[in-house]
Amino acid sequence: MKDLVGWNGLADPNQIHVGQALRVGAGPAGAAVAGGATTGAVAQPIAIAQPVDIQPVKPPGETTPPAAGGFKQEPRGGKQPYSDEAWASLNPRAGASVPAAPAPAAPEPDKAPGNTSWLWPAAGQVVETFDEGTNKGVDIAGKPGDPVVASAGGKVVYSGSGLRGYGKLVIIKHDANYLTAYAHNQQLLVKEGDSVSKGQKIAELGSTDTDRPKVHFEIRKQGRPVDPLKYLPAR
Repeated sequence: MKDLVGWNGLADPNQIHVGQALRVGAGPAGAAVAGGATTGAVAQPIAIAQPVDIQPVKPPGETTPPAAGGFKQEPRGGKQPYSDEAWASLNPRAGASVPAAPAPAAPEPDKAPGNTSWLWPAAGQVVETFDEGTNKGVDIAGKPGDPVVASAGGKVVYSGSGLRGYGKLVIIKHDANYLTAYAHNQQLLVKEGDSVSKGQKIAELGSTDTDRPKVHFEIRKQGRPVDPLKYLPAR
Protein backbone atom coordinates (compact mmCIF):
# COMPACT_ATOMS: atom_id res chain seq x y z
CA MET A 1 0.00 0.00 0.00
CA LYS A 2 2.88 2.39 0.81
CA ASP A 3 4.35 1.74 -2.64
CA LEU A 4 1.03 2.53 -4.33
CA VAL A 5 0.80 5.78 -2.37
CA GLY A 6 4.34 6.73 -3.36
CA TRP A 7 4.03 5.72 -7.05
CA ASN A 8 0.85 7.79 -7.41
CA GLY A 9 1.70 10.71 -5.15
CA LEU A 10 -1.48 10.26 -3.13
CA ALA A 11 -1.90 12.81 -0.38
CA ASP A 12 -4.76 10.78 1.13
CA PRO A 13 -4.87 7.07 0.19
CA ASN A 14 -8.46 6.90 1.40
CA GLN A 15 -9.59 9.33 -1.30
CA ILE A 16 -9.50 7.79 -4.78
CA HIS A 17 -12.21 8.24 -7.37
CA VAL A 18 -13.99 6.34 -10.10
CA GLY A 19 -12.08 6.82 -13.37
CA GLN A 20 -8.83 7.91 -11.67
CA ALA A 21 -5.73 6.35 -13.27
CA LEU A 22 -3.41 4.63 -10.78
CA ARG A 23 0.14 3.42 -11.35
CA VAL A 24 0.61 -0.16 -10.13
CA GLY A 25 4.34 -0.49 -10.74
CA ALA A 26 7.50 1.53 -10.17
CA GLY A 27 8.29 3.91 -13.08
CA PRO A 28 11.20 6.24 -13.91
CA ALA A 29 12.32 8.56 -11.18
CA GLY A 30 10.08 11.56 -10.91
CA ALA A 31 7.25 9.86 -12.71
CA ALA A 32 4.88 10.25 -9.79
CA VAL A 33 3.55 13.70 -8.97
CA ALA A 34 1.21 15.06 -6.34
CA GLY A 35 -2.46 14.55 -6.81
CA GLY A 36 -2.16 11.17 -8.51
CA ALA A 37 -1.30 12.56 -12.00
CA THR A 38 1.47 10.86 -13.98
CA THR A 39 3.98 12.16 -16.50
CA GLY A 40 4.00 10.98 -20.05
CA ALA A 41 0.78 9.96 -21.76
CA VAL A 42 -2.32 11.42 -20.22
CA ALA A 43 -4.49 8.74 -18.65
CA GLN A 44 -7.89 8.55 -20.23
CA PRO A 45 -10.95 8.43 -17.97
CA ILE A 46 -12.37 4.98 -17.57
CA ALA A 47 -15.89 4.64 -18.90
CA ILE A 48 -18.24 3.24 -16.27
CA ALA A 49 -20.88 0.88 -17.61
CA GLN A 50 -24.36 1.55 -16.37
CA PRO A 51 -26.44 -1.45 -15.24
CA VAL A 52 -28.97 -2.61 -17.80
CA ASP A 53 -32.19 -4.36 -16.87
CA ILE A 54 -32.05 -7.42 -19.12
CA GLN A 55 -35.21 -9.49 -19.39
CA PRO A 56 -34.88 -13.24 -20.13
CA VAL A 57 -35.96 -14.31 -23.60
CA LYS A 58 -38.99 -16.64 -23.45
CA PRO A 59 -39.56 -19.37 -26.03
CA PRO A 60 -42.47 -18.71 -28.42
CA GLY A 61 -45.81 -19.35 -26.79
CA GLU A 62 -44.43 -19.39 -23.22
CA THR A 63 -46.19 -17.14 -20.75
CA THR A 64 -44.70 -15.36 -17.77
CA PRO A 65 -45.00 -17.49 -14.60
CA PRO A 66 -47.12 -16.15 -11.74
CA ALA A 67 -45.49 -14.18 -8.96
CA ALA A 68 -43.93 -15.96 -6.00
CA GLY A 69 -46.59 -17.54 -3.85
CA GLY A 70 -48.99 -17.79 -6.79
CA PHE A 71 -47.91 -21.10 -8.28
CA LYS A 72 -50.71 -23.58 -8.77
CA GLN A 73 -50.23 -26.66 -6.60
CA GLU A 74 -53.27 -28.70 -7.63
CA PRO A 75 -54.32 -31.04 -9.01
CA ARG A 76 -51.62 -33.48 -8.01
CA GLY A 77 -50.33 -35.55 -10.89
CA GLY A 78 -48.89 -39.03 -10.98
CA LYS A 79 -48.36 -41.52 -8.17
CA GLN A 80 -45.49 -42.01 -5.75
CA PRO A 81 -44.29 -45.44 -4.60
CA TYR A 82 -45.06 -46.01 -0.93
CA SER A 83 -42.49 -44.88 1.62
CA ASP A 84 -42.76 -43.23 5.03
CA GLU A 85 -41.51 -40.00 3.45
CA ALA A 86 -44.05 -40.20 0.61
CA TRP A 87 -46.81 -40.84 3.13
CA ALA A 88 -45.80 -37.82 5.23
CA SER A 89 -45.59 -35.62 2.12
CA LEU A 90 -49.28 -36.20 1.31
CA ASN A 91 -50.04 -33.55 3.90
CA PRO A 92 -47.14 -32.08 5.91
CA ARG A 93 -49.61 -30.27 8.17
CA ALA A 94 -51.27 -33.51 9.18
CA GLY A 95 -48.63 -34.21 11.82
CA ALA A 96 -47.56 -37.38 10.01
CA SER A 97 -43.87 -37.00 10.80
CA VAL A 98 -41.58 -40.00 10.62
CA PRO A 99 -39.63 -40.57 13.87
CA ALA A 100 -35.87 -40.82 13.56
CA ALA A 101 -35.84 -44.08 15.52
CA PRO A 102 -38.54 -46.46 16.78
CA ALA A 103 -39.93 -45.42 20.13
CA PRO A 104 -39.92 -47.92 22.98
CA ALA A 105 -42.99 -50.13 23.01
CA ALA A 106 -45.78 -48.86 25.25
CA PRO A 107 -49.29 -50.05 26.05
CA GLU A 108 -51.73 -48.86 23.39
CA PRO A 109 -54.91 -47.06 24.45
CA ASP A 110 -58.24 -48.36 23.21
CA LYS A 111 -59.99 -44.98 23.08
CA ALA A 112 -60.45 -42.66 20.15
CA PRO A 113 -59.83 -38.91 20.43
CA GLY A 114 -62.41 -37.44 22.78
CA ASN A 115 -62.24 -40.57 24.97
CA THR A 116 -64.85 -42.40 22.90
CA SER A 117 -64.54 -45.84 21.33
CA TRP A 118 -63.31 -46.23 17.76
CA LEU A 119 -65.71 -47.48 15.11
CA TRP A 120 -65.08 -50.20 12.53
CA PRO A 121 -64.85 -48.52 9.10
CA ALA A 122 -66.59 -51.40 7.28
CA ALA A 123 -68.80 -54.33 8.19
CA GLY A 124 -66.88 -57.16 6.52
CA GLN A 125 -64.46 -59.74 7.88
CA VAL A 126 -60.78 -59.04 8.50
CA VAL A 127 -58.81 -60.84 5.79
CA GLU A 128 -55.34 -59.56 6.66
CA THR A 129 -54.03 -58.38 10.03
CA PHE A 130 -51.43 -55.79 11.01
CA ASP A 131 -47.73 -56.39 10.44
CA GLU A 132 -45.54 -53.29 10.63
CA GLY A 133 -43.13 -54.71 8.07
CA THR A 134 -45.63 -55.88 5.44
CA ASN A 135 -49.09 -54.55 6.27
CA LYS A 136 -49.43 -51.25 8.10
CA GLY A 137 -53.11 -51.74 8.93
CA VAL A 138 -55.90 -54.29 8.57
CA ASP A 139 -57.76 -55.33 5.42
CA ILE A 140 -61.53 -55.73 5.67
CA ALA A 141 -63.35 -57.59 2.91
CA GLY A 142 -66.60 -56.40 1.36
CA LYS A 143 -68.58 -55.88 -1.81
CA PRO A 144 -67.99 -53.02 -4.27
CA GLY A 145 -70.07 -50.06 -3.18
CA ASP A 146 -70.31 -51.06 0.49
CA PRO A 147 -70.14 -48.01 2.78
CA VAL A 148 -66.83 -46.96 4.30
CA VAL A 149 -67.32 -44.78 7.38
CA ALA A 150 -65.11 -42.56 9.53
CA SER A 151 -63.80 -44.42 12.55
CA ALA A 152 -63.87 -41.18 14.58
CA GLY A 153 -64.66 -37.54 13.96
CA GLY A 154 -62.06 -35.23 12.45
CA LYS A 155 -60.91 -33.30 9.39
CA VAL A 156 -60.09 -34.74 5.95
CA VAL A 157 -56.45 -33.90 5.20
CA TYR A 158 -56.11 -36.02 2.06
CA SER A 159 -58.53 -37.34 -0.56
CA GLY A 160 -57.02 -38.66 -3.77
CA SER A 161 -54.95 -41.35 -5.43
CA GLY A 162 -51.39 -40.02 -5.30
CA LEU A 163 -49.82 -42.87 -3.31
CA ARG A 164 -49.16 -46.06 -5.25
CA GLY A 165 -50.54 -49.20 -3.62
CA TYR A 166 -53.35 -47.36 -1.81
CA GLY A 167 -55.70 -46.64 -4.70
CA LYS A 168 -58.32 -44.02 -3.90
CA LEU A 169 -57.38 -42.95 -0.39
CA VAL A 170 -58.91 -40.83 2.39
CA ILE A 171 -56.88 -39.66 5.40
CA ILE A 172 -58.61 -38.10 8.41
CA LYS A 173 -56.80 -36.15 11.14
CA HIS A 174 -58.50 -36.58 14.51
CA ASP A 175 -56.20 -34.57 16.78
CA ALA A 176 -52.51 -33.76 17.22
CA ASN A 177 -51.67 -37.46 17.63
CA TYR A 178 -54.01 -39.59 15.53
CA LEU A 179 -54.74 -40.10 11.83
CA THR A 180 -56.80 -42.81 10.15
CA ALA A 181 -56.51 -43.93 6.53
CA TYR A 182 -59.05 -45.70 4.29
CA ALA A 183 -57.64 -47.15 1.05
CA HIS A 184 -58.73 -48.95 -2.16
CA ASN A 185 -62.09 -47.16 -2.42
CA GLN A 186 -63.99 -47.13 -5.69
CA GLN A 187 -65.44 -43.67 -4.97
CA LEU A 188 -64.48 -40.88 -2.58
CA LEU A 189 -67.32 -38.90 -1.02
CA VAL A 190 -65.32 -36.27 0.87
CA LYS A 191 -62.67 -33.74 -0.09
CA GLU A 192 -59.70 -32.18 1.64
CA GLY A 193 -60.76 -29.70 4.32
CA ASP A 194 -64.10 -31.37 5.04
CA SER A 195 -65.05 -31.97 8.68
CA VAL A 196 -66.54 -35.42 9.26
CA SER A 197 -68.30 -37.03 12.19
CA LYS A 198 -67.85 -40.50 13.61
CA GLY A 199 -69.78 -43.04 11.49
CA GLN A 200 -70.21 -40.66 8.53
CA LYS A 201 -69.97 -42.35 5.13
CA ILE A 202 -66.79 -41.06 3.48
CA ALA A 203 -66.30 -43.48 0.58
CA GLU A 204 -67.54 -46.59 -1.20
CA LEU A 205 -65.55 -49.79 -0.86
CA GLY A 206 -63.65 -50.85 -3.97
CA SER A 207 -60.57 -52.55 -5.37
CA THR A 208 -58.37 -49.71 -6.68
CA ASP A 209 -54.68 -50.71 -6.64
CA THR A 210 -55.50 -54.15 -5.21
CA ASP A 211 -56.70 -57.57 -6.38
CA ARG A 212 -60.02 -57.81 -4.52
CA PRO A 213 -62.73 -55.54 -3.07
CA LYS A 214 -61.69 -54.46 0.43
CA VAL A 215 -60.89 -51.47 2.57
CA HIS A 216 -57.38 -51.16 3.93
CA PHE A 217 -57.64 -49.35 7.28
CA GLU A 218 -54.77 -47.77 9.19
CA ILE A 219 -54.47 -45.92 12.48
CA ARG A 220 -51.33 -43.81 12.83
CA LYS A 221 -50.17 -42.35 16.11
CA GLN A 222 -47.79 -39.41 15.63
CA GLY A 223 -47.16 -40.66 12.09
CA ARG A 224 -46.31 -44.22 13.11
CA PRO A 225 -48.65 -47.09 12.12
CA VAL A 226 -50.16 -49.00 15.05
CA ASP A 227 -52.28 -52.16 15.18
CA PRO A 228 -55.94 -51.11 14.64
CA LEU A 229 -57.16 -54.28 16.37
CA LYS A 230 -55.80 -52.88 19.66
CA TYR A 231 -58.06 -49.85 19.24
CA LEU A 232 -61.23 -51.17 17.55
CA PRO A 233 -63.95 -52.78 19.66
CA ALA A 234 -63.96 -56.59 19.72
CA ARG A 235 -66.34 -58.37 17.34
